[in-house]
Amino acid sequence: MAGSFEILKAGPSTFRFRLTADDGTVVAVSPQFPNLKAVVAGINAVRENAATGFVVDRRSLRT
Repeated sequence: MAGSFEILKAGPSTFRFRLTADDGTVVAVSPQFPNLKAVVAGINAVRENAATGFVVDRRSLRT
């Protein structure tokens, strides 16, 4: 089974989403969005970019 996006109320008129793994582990939490249309657009952006996104290691390689 795949993970899921959950849409949540973040305030009186704001929303956020969280991405959860199939075991219920929270993988990511979004910032607040001003309306439902914007939160759905945010979910779609994550769906489109996650599969093709690069992994960038920002750790310092100095010892």
